[in-house]
Amino acid sequence: MSAEQQSSVGKRNRQSRPAVVPRVTAPVPAATVETDRNQLVINHVGLVKAMAHRLAQRLPSQVEMNELISVGVVGLIDAADRYKPALGVPFDAFARRRVQGAMLDALRELDWAPRSLRRMRRDLDQAIAKLRHTLKREPTEDEVAGELSMSRAEYDKSLDQIRTLDLGAIRQLDATGEDGSPLFELCLDPDEGPDAQLHRTELRTLLASAIRELPEREREILALYYEEELTMAEIGKVIGVCESRVSQLRSLALSRLRASMRESLGDLRR
Repeated sequence: MSAEQQSSVGKRNRQSRPAVVPRVTAPVPAATVETDRNQLVINHVGLVKAMAHRLAQRLPSQVEMNELISVGVVGLIDAADRYKPALGVPFDAFARRRVQGAMLDALRELDWAPRSLRRMRRDLDQAIAKLRHTLKREPTEDEVAGELSMSRAEYDKSLDQIRTLDLGAIRQLDATGEDGSPLFELCLDPDEGPDAQLHRTELRTLLASAIRELPEREREILALYYEEELTMAEIGKVIGVCESRVSQLRSLALSRLRASMRESLGDLRR
Protein backbone atom coordinates (compact mmCIF):
# COMPACT_ATOMS: atom_id res chain seq x y z
CA MET A 1 0.00 0.00 0.00
CA SER A 2 1.38 3.36 -1.03
CA ALA A 3 1.89 6.27 1.35
CA GLU A 4 -0.99 8.11 -0.32
CA GLN A 5 -3.33 5.14 0.18
CA GLN A 6 -2.28 4.78 3.88
CA SER A 7 -2.98 8.47 4.43
CA SER A 8 -6.42 8.11 2.83
CA VAL A 9 -7.29 5.11 5.02
CA GLY A 10 -6.11 6.96 8.16
CA LYS A 11 -8.35 9.91 7.38
CA ARG A 12 -11.38 7.64 6.87
CA ASN A 13 -10.69 5.85 10.20
CA ARG A 14 -10.46 9.14 12.07
CA GLN A 15 -13.66 10.36 10.48
CA SER A 16 -15.52 7.15 11.40
CA ARG A 17 -14.61 7.39 15.11
CA PRO A 18 -17.41 8.75 17.32
CA ALA A 19 -16.79 12.26 18.55
CA VAL A 20 -15.65 12.52 22.17
CA VAL A 21 -18.15 14.63 24.09
CA PRO A 22 -16.65 16.27 27.21
CA ARG A 23 -18.37 15.25 30.42
CA VAL A 24 -19.99 18.19 32.09
CA THR A 25 -20.84 18.07 35.79
CA ALA A 26 -24.01 19.91 36.55
CA PRO A 27 -23.45 22.69 39.09
CA VAL A 28 -25.08 22.29 42.48
CA PRO A 29 -28.09 24.61 42.60
CA ALA A 30 -27.53 27.65 44.83
CA ALA A 31 -30.76 26.86 46.68
CA THR A 32 -29.38 23.43 47.65
CA VAL A 33 -26.13 24.93 48.96
CA GLU A 34 -28.11 27.47 50.96
CA THR A 35 -30.33 24.74 52.42
CA ASP A 36 -27.34 22.61 53.42
CA ARG A 37 -25.66 25.57 55.10
CA ASN A 38 -28.79 26.49 57.01
CA GLN A 39 -29.22 22.90 58.15
CA LEU A 40 -25.64 22.80 59.46
CA VAL A 41 -26.30 25.95 61.47
CA ILE A 42 -29.62 24.68 62.86
CA ASN A 43 -28.12 21.31 63.82
CA HIS A 44 -25.25 22.91 65.74
CA VAL A 45 -26.92 25.74 67.66
CA GLY A 46 -26.80 23.45 70.70
CA LEU A 47 -23.01 23.33 70.37
CA VAL A 48 -22.86 27.13 70.52
CA LYS A 49 -25.05 27.24 73.63
CA ALA A 50 -22.94 24.60 75.38
CA MET A 51 -19.71 26.45 74.58
CA ALA A 52 -21.21 29.76 75.73
CA HIS A 53 -22.41 28.24 79.00
CA ARG A 54 -19.00 26.74 79.72
CA LEU A 55 -17.22 30.01 78.93
CA ALA A 56 -19.66 32.09 80.98
CA GLN A 57 -18.83 30.06 84.09
CA ARG A 58 -15.31 31.46 83.95
CA LEU A 59 -16.30 35.11 83.46
CA PRO A 60 -17.48 37.94 85.70
CA SER A 61 -21.24 38.27 86.14
CA GLN A 62 -21.42 41.41 83.97
CA VAL A 63 -20.71 39.34 80.87
CA GLU A 64 -24.08 38.04 79.64
CA MET A 65 -24.31 34.52 78.25
CA ASN A 66 -26.89 35.61 75.65
CA GLU A 67 -24.28 37.92 74.14
CA LEU A 68 -21.84 35.04 73.92
CA ILE A 69 -24.47 32.89 72.20
CA SER A 70 -25.23 35.66 69.68
CA VAL A 71 -21.62 36.13 68.60
CA GLY A 72 -21.11 32.36 68.70
CA VAL A 73 -23.93 31.86 66.19
CA VAL A 74 -22.24 34.40 63.91
CA GLY A 75 -19.08 32.30 64.13
CA LEU A 76 -21.14 29.17 63.41
CA ILE A 77 -22.62 30.74 60.26
CA ASP A 78 -19.13 31.71 59.12
CA ALA A 79 -17.97 28.13 59.71
CA ALA A 80 -20.90 26.77 57.67
CA ASP A 81 -20.03 29.14 54.80
CA ARG A 82 -16.38 28.03 54.77
CA TYR A 83 -16.88 24.31 55.43
CA LYS A 84 -15.72 21.92 52.72
CA PRO A 85 -16.98 18.34 53.30
CA ALA A 86 -14.56 16.99 50.69
CA LEU A 87 -11.68 17.60 53.11
CA GLY A 88 -13.05 14.90 55.41
CA VAL A 89 -12.98 17.04 58.56
CA PRO A 90 -16.07 16.69 60.81
CA PHE A 91 -18.04 19.92 60.86
CA ASP A 92 -18.26 19.81 64.66
CA ALA A 93 -14.45 20.02 64.94
CA PHE A 94 -14.19 22.68 62.23
CA ALA A 95 -16.93 24.85 63.76
CA ARG A 96 -15.62 24.79 67.34
CA ARG A 97 -12.59 26.89 66.50
CA ARG A 98 -14.57 29.61 64.74
CA VAL A 99 -17.31 29.70 67.37
CA GLN A 100 -14.83 30.01 70.21
CA GLY A 101 -12.79 32.54 68.25
CA ALA A 102 -15.86 34.71 67.72
CA MET A 103 -16.67 34.62 71.44
CA LEU A 104 -13.14 35.48 72.52
CA ASP A 105 -12.89 38.30 69.97
CA ALA A 106 -16.11 39.78 71.36
CA LEU A 107 -14.77 39.60 74.92
CA ARG A 108 -11.56 41.35 73.89
CA GLU A 109 -13.57 44.13 72.27
CA LEU A 110 -15.59 44.56 75.47
CA ASP A 111 -12.31 44.99 77.37
CA TRP A 112 -14.18 44.05 80.55
CA ALA A 113 -11.04 43.32 82.59
CA PRO A 114 -9.57 46.27 84.52
CA ARG A 115 -6.03 47.36 83.64
CA SER A 116 -4.85 46.55 87.15
CA LEU A 117 -5.81 42.90 86.61
CA ARG A 118 -4.00 42.73 83.29
CA ARG A 119 -0.95 44.32 84.88
CA MET A 120 -1.11 41.74 87.67
CA ARG A 121 -1.01 38.89 85.18
CA ARG A 122 1.84 40.53 83.27
CA ASP A 123 3.83 40.87 86.50
CA LEU A 124 3.23 37.19 87.29
CA ASP A 125 4.36 36.08 83.83
CA GLN A 126 7.49 38.24 84.05
CA ALA A 127 8.35 36.91 87.53
CA ILE A 128 8.07 33.31 86.33
CA ALA A 129 10.14 34.04 83.22
CA LYS A 130 12.87 35.70 85.28
CA LEU A 131 13.03 32.83 87.77
CA ARG A 132 13.06 30.22 84.99
CA HIS A 133 16.05 31.98 83.46
CA THR A 134 17.88 32.32 86.78
CA LEU A 135 17.09 28.91 88.27
CA LYS A 136 17.13 26.89 85.02
CA ARG A 137 13.96 25.11 86.19
CA GLU A 138 10.32 25.79 86.99
CA PRO A 139 10.11 27.97 90.13
CA THR A 140 8.07 26.97 93.15
CA GLU A 141 5.08 29.05 94.22
CA ASP A 142 6.95 30.40 97.24
CA GLU A 143 9.76 31.53 94.95
CA VAL A 144 7.28 33.26 92.63
CA ALA A 145 5.58 34.98 95.57
CA GLY A 146 8.96 36.15 96.84
CA GLU A 147 9.91 37.54 93.42
CA LEU A 148 6.64 39.49 93.41
CA SER A 149 7.32 40.74 96.97
CA MET A 150 4.03 39.25 98.10
CA SER A 151 3.01 37.19 101.08
CA ARG A 152 1.65 33.76 100.26
CA ALA A 153 -1.88 34.95 101.03
CA GLU A 154 -1.52 37.93 98.67
CA TYR A 155 -0.09 35.66 96.00
CA ASP A 156 -2.98 33.18 96.30
CA LYS A 157 -5.49 36.03 96.06
CA SER A 158 -3.78 37.30 92.89
CA LEU A 159 -4.08 33.88 91.26
CA ASP A 160 -7.79 33.81 92.08
CA GLN A 161 -8.26 37.16 90.36
CA ILE A 162 -6.14 36.33 87.33
CA ARG A 163 -8.10 33.17 86.49
CA THR A 164 -10.87 35.20 84.77
CA LEU A 165 -8.37 36.42 82.18
CA ASP A 166 -7.39 32.94 81.09
CA LEU A 167 -10.10 32.36 78.50
CA GLY A 168 -8.26 30.34 75.86
CA ALA A 169 -8.75 26.58 75.84
CA ILE A 170 -5.88 24.09 75.59
CA ARG A 171 -6.71 20.73 74.10
CA GLN A 172 -4.62 17.64 74.61
CA LEU A 173 -2.34 17.70 71.59
CA ASP A 174 -2.45 13.97 71.02
CA ALA A 175 -6.24 13.62 71.38
CA THR A 176 -8.04 12.53 68.21
CA GLY A 177 -11.35 13.29 66.58
CA GLU A 178 -13.94 10.94 65.15
CA ASP A 179 -11.84 10.16 62.09
CA GLY A 180 -8.63 9.56 64.06
CA SER A 181 -7.02 12.87 63.11
CA PRO A 182 -5.39 14.95 65.87
CA LEU A 183 -7.76 17.59 67.24
CA PHE A 184 -5.07 20.21 66.75
CA GLU A 185 -4.95 19.45 63.04
CA LEU A 186 -8.75 19.41 62.75
CA CYS A 187 -8.83 22.96 64.07
CA LEU A 188 -6.62 24.26 61.27
CA ASP A 189 -8.43 26.36 58.70
CA PRO A 190 -8.19 24.62 55.31
CA ASP A 191 -8.08 28.09 53.70
CA GLU A 192 -4.79 28.88 55.45
CA GLY A 193 -1.66 28.82 53.34
CA PRO A 194 1.25 26.40 53.88
CA ASP A 195 3.28 29.04 55.72
CA ALA A 196 0.52 29.60 58.30
CA GLN A 197 0.02 25.86 58.77
CA LEU A 198 3.77 25.32 59.19
CA HIS A 199 3.84 28.07 61.80
CA ARG A 200 1.00 26.41 63.69
CA THR A 201 2.81 23.08 63.58
CA GLU A 202 5.92 24.69 65.08
CA LEU A 203 3.79 26.27 67.81
CA ARG A 204 2.23 22.87 68.51
CA THR A 205 5.69 21.37 69.05
CA LEU A 206 6.74 24.21 71.36
CA LEU A 207 3.52 24.02 73.36
CA ALA A 208 3.82 20.24 73.77
CA SER A 209 7.34 20.72 75.11
CA ALA A 210 6.20 23.48 77.50
CA ILE A 211 3.40 21.28 78.86
CA ARG A 212 5.82 18.43 79.51
CA GLU A 213 7.94 20.78 81.64
CA LEU A 214 5.05 21.65 83.96
CA PRO A 215 4.90 20.17 87.46
CA GLU A 216 2.94 16.91 87.42
CA ARG A 217 -0.04 18.22 89.38
CA GLU A 218 -0.46 21.22 87.07
CA ARG A 219 -0.28 18.97 84.00
CA GLU A 220 -2.96 16.78 85.53
CA ILE A 221 -5.23 19.76 86.20
CA LEU A 222 -4.95 21.01 82.61
CA ALA A 223 -5.71 17.54 81.27
CA LEU A 224 -8.75 17.08 83.52
CA TYR A 225 -10.07 20.56 82.80
CA TYR A 226 -9.49 20.87 79.05
CA GLU A 227 -9.45 17.25 77.90
CA GLU A 228 -11.86 15.55 80.29
CA GLU A 229 -13.87 18.79 80.72
CA LEU A 230 -14.32 18.33 84.46
CA THR A 231 -15.39 21.28 86.58
CA MET A 232 -13.05 22.84 89.13
CA ALA A 233 -14.98 21.15 91.94
CA GLU A 234 -14.75 17.73 90.25
CA ILE A 235 -11.02 18.14 89.70
CA GLY A 236 -10.60 19.06 93.36
CA LYS A 237 -12.19 15.78 94.40
CA VAL A 238 -9.91 13.84 92.03
CA ILE A 239 -6.63 15.33 93.25
CA GLY A 240 -7.71 16.01 96.84
CA VAL A 241 -7.68 19.81 97.08
CA CYS A 242 -10.36 22.50 97.32
CA GLU A 243 -11.94 24.12 94.28
CA SER A 244 -10.20 27.47 94.79
CA ARG A 245 -6.81 25.73 94.93
CA VAL A 246 -7.53 24.03 91.59
CA SER A 247 -8.29 27.45 90.12
CA GLN A 248 -5.04 28.88 91.47
CA LEU A 249 -2.94 26.02 90.10
CA ARG A 250 -4.59 26.27 86.71
CA SER A 251 -3.81 30.00 86.52
CA LEU A 252 -0.23 29.30 87.57
CA ALA A 253 0.13 26.57 84.93
CA LEU A 254 -1.08 28.93 82.20
CA SER A 255 1.35 31.62 83.35
CA ARG A 256 4.17 29.08 83.22
CA LEU A 257 3.14 28.13 79.67
CA ARG A 258 3.08 31.77 78.56
CA ALA A 259 6.55 32.36 80.01
CA SER A 260 7.90 29.20 78.41
CA MET A 261 6.39 29.97 75.00
CA ARG A 262 7.73 33.54 75.01
CA GLU A 263 11.19 32.22 75.86
CA SER A 264 11.05 29.56 73.13
CA LEU A 265 9.75 31.99 70.50
CA GLY A 266 12.44 34.48 71.48
CA ASP A 267 15.12 31.82 70.94
CA LEU A 268 13.72 31.06 67.48
CA ARG A 269 13.93 34.73 66.43
CA ARG A 270 17.59 35.06 67.44
